Amino acid sequence: MGNISSYFMATMAAIFWGANFNLARPVLSEMGPYVAGASRYILAALIMVVITMIKKETIPLRHLKSYLTLGIAGVFGFNLFFFLGMQTSSAINGALIMALNPLLTAILGYFILKDIPTRKQLIAFPIGVAGVAIVVLGAGAHIEISIGDFYILLANLSWALYNVLVRKMMPKDVSGIASTAGIMTVGAAALTLVAILQGDSFIVPTISTGISLILMVIGGSVLSYLFWNASITKLGPSKAAIFMNLVPVTTMVIASIESLPPNHAQVLGAILVVSAVTFSSFSVSKSGSDKTIN
Repeated sequence: MGNISSYFMATMAAIFWGANFNLARPVLSEMGPYVAGASRYILAALIMVVITMIKKETIPLRHLKSYLTLGIAGVFGFNLFFFLGMQTSSAINGALIMALNPLLTAILGYFILKDIPTRKQLIAFPIGVAGVAIVVLGAGAHIEISIGDFYILLANLSWALYNVLVRKMMPKDVSGIASTAGIMTVGAAALTLVAILQGDSFIVPTISTGISLILMVIGGSVLSYLFWNASITKLGPSKAAIFMNLVPVTTMVIASIESLPPNHAQVLGAILVVSAVTFSSFSVSKSGSDKTIN
């Protein structure tokens, strides 16, 4: 039953993350990217702090350096570039670019943690990059990258950096809930500061936009983080990475329901990216090199 619950939580986290790409567009139709990012994580951080208090835990200031680093990389950096990118990138493009994250994380892990990628990971990485290139470039229809897709690439890099730094800097003597609350609080503060410096006005959204934002906060931020941290502790990063393939699949299904089905380039790119990540993840799992991340 333990593994079943872990599989369920990993699945739900990926589905919540996939839906974020579809929910971002209506939010950005009323709110600027800086205010959207700040609003999302002010609410998410408040929820996490309340959960921490209910569990009678505290966010230890002795780990402030770690929370600052992880909050800037994983919350501030990712969300800043995510919302800037989703102003012009399509939901499907954004999800497919982000689907390359497990392989990008493995590459950064080599440079930062000296983790040597497996031979299959090295084979999978250029295949995944080729899939993203097809998505971004439109299968050769035009040789250029949109500014939105470029920002999503930066968001992907920020999230990969966060994944690597978590293994190096996440406190081992603090619960995942308290640490997540600390990380989100730092990210929320940084996003708020940037929004203020940019002169963006915090607004009360309409009901439909507010619902989209709340869904991003509860599902795509709080529950996804809690579910992912819990599942990755049981399954290990390589097995959990396989579930990340559900992110672009979820985005595509929702986009199709919204009458925005993927084009041929996106379908071809999705096949290459998902295949590369699956191939790479299974190879690591078989090698027995799983490590635990809290």
